[in-house]
Amino acid sequence: MDQDINFDEVINKYRSDPYEYLDVVTPHTGRVKLKVREGEEVDGPSGKWNHHSGTLLYLLDREKNPKPMYSLTNGVVTSLRQDCEGEFVEAGEKLMTIKHPLKKREIIEGILQNVLYLFKAPERAKYFFSLDIQARLEKQGEKAVFIKPGEEIITMSLMKRDTPIYYSGEEGIIHSVYFRPGESVNQGRPLVGVCSREKLPLIQKIITHVKAEWS
Repeated sequence: MDQDINFDEVINKYRSDPYEYLDVVTPHTGRVKLKVREGEEVDGPSGKWNHHSGTLLYLLDREKNPKPMYSLTNGVVTSLRQDCEGEFVEAGEKLMTIKHPLKKREIIEGILQNVLYLFKAPERAKYFFSLDIQARLEKQGEKAVFIKPGEEIITMSLMKRDTPIYYSGEEGIIHSVYFRPGESVNQGRPLVGVCSREKLPLIQKIITHVKAEWS
């Protein structure tokens, strides 16, 4: 996506299909007991710390030890695999899809991820900002910290070992942060989104446009 972004095309895409489709797959082998129906509305985790589980989707029984599996987002159950009911399945078996209605902020973030440079997690681990970056974020605030290639920006914590992570993308401002310090992040997931100074007007135009055009 470049400076000549076609706003009408992007907005129409989201207007025609304002959803995210999240596949629900089994984390390990076991026998399936479905707890939802096709078309049923489900909820994700709730509470201040997401300490209340989402809707129970299914039980996965392995060696007479049923493990409850809950929805991670709100939406509607689609593509439910009724043929898996009571069957023993392998790890990674898709059981259903949750059709999640996107909020305005999610639409904005979805568009921005095509414009920003995404610096991704090299491994599944816990991540923290380096002390210098954290101090600058606290002093200057978000969307004000400028970083350059080769700069140590993040610490990766894995197997009780901390490893400095050096930035390797285009120089710019940390516009979006996609992780919470100390929480595990899967390999390949974005950690931060960086915006070059010349793209800042484009970023603001995207946000303003979506807020004005999306109801």
